[in-house]
Amino acid sequence: MRVGLLTGGGDCPGLNAVIRAVVTVGRRRYGHEHVGLLRGWRGLIEADSRPLTPDDVAGIAVRGGTILGSSRTNPFTLRDGGERAAQAARDLGLDAIVAIGGEDTLGVANRLHEEHAVPTVGVPKTIDNDLSATDYTFGFWTAVQIATDAIDRVKTTAESHDRILAVEVMGRHAGWLALQAGIAGNADAILIPEVAASLDQVEGYVRSRAARGRRFSVIVASEGVELASAGDATEGRDLDEFGHARLAKVGVAQRLAEALQERTGIEARPVVLGHVQRGGTPVAFDRVLATRYGVRAAELVGEGGFGRMTALRGDAIVDVPLADAVAELKLVPRELYEAAETFFG
Repeated sequence: MRVGLLTGGGDCPGLNAVIRAVVTVGRRRYGHEHVGLLRGWRGLIEADSRPLTPDDVAGIAVRGGTILGSSRTNPFTLRDGGERAAQAARDLGLDAIVAIGGEDTLGVANRLHEEHAVPTVGVPKTIDNDLSATDYTFGFWTAVQIATDAIDRVKTTAESHDRILAVEVMGRHAGWLALQAGIAGNADAILIPEVAASLDQVEGYVRSRAARGRRFSVIVASEGVELASAGDATEGRDLDEFGHARLAKVGVAQRLAEALQERTGIEARPVVLGHVQRGGTPVAFDRVLATRYGVRAAELVGEGGFGRMTALRGDAIVDVPLADAVAELKLVPRELYEAAETFFG
């Protein structure tokens, strides 16, 4: 079989480990030939590809980013885009496509499989950890560790200068990253998109700490938080290729810092971690998880298990229908947030 691989959406630690596993296992166990589609679905539409052999991918599991490049191209925004993508796969002689990505990338893979009979296998990738049907996505724990290290560092400077530091992490619709990093970093408040919050609440946490002689606070917030009285993260913004409202140019950390300083009189600064969260070398857990996902993806291609996605359930690697994985976002349950909330203020 001739198998195409692509990585779509935001880059993520562990992508190269998946690529290495799919190519190595596919070649050595099944004799498959592999082609890398460059820059996500754009590479398929434009027939921009490169051959991949086990020698090409040897040793890349420790590297961040993706050797195939990425983009947020959505074929279905183009006229007859689905059929064009399917025809491009036929023109490249592809018998299957392994798509490594998040909700948007895998949503395209599912539609191509269901609507245009393109044999696809999905591998879940997102530092947001918001894909349904899997316990964890690779790259998530690397991002958590990066954010936790940052929170640890800014807390010492916040305490030294009696400041409020508002730390903004990624997470447009789901607060998994903010919650886990905030818990690990002993944040004084955590704001996530799933739970409505107000400036009054956050001000209360800050004032409560100040009354106890602790005139510094570290607030961790997901980038997609809508904070009453401090503006909407997506209000009035245009849409990307997948229909998501782009985030406001002034992020939640800056809006939060300005509002808290005005209300409390305590100096406040924003800290935006940005793309540093998803760059660099993956932690050991993500290297292993990504490798196991890649192995199972190669097996699914060999077994003809198309229209499915690799997933983690407990400690087992399983496979689930792609349609289940992209049906809805996996959001932080209220009871988990409430456990963290006990430590606020």
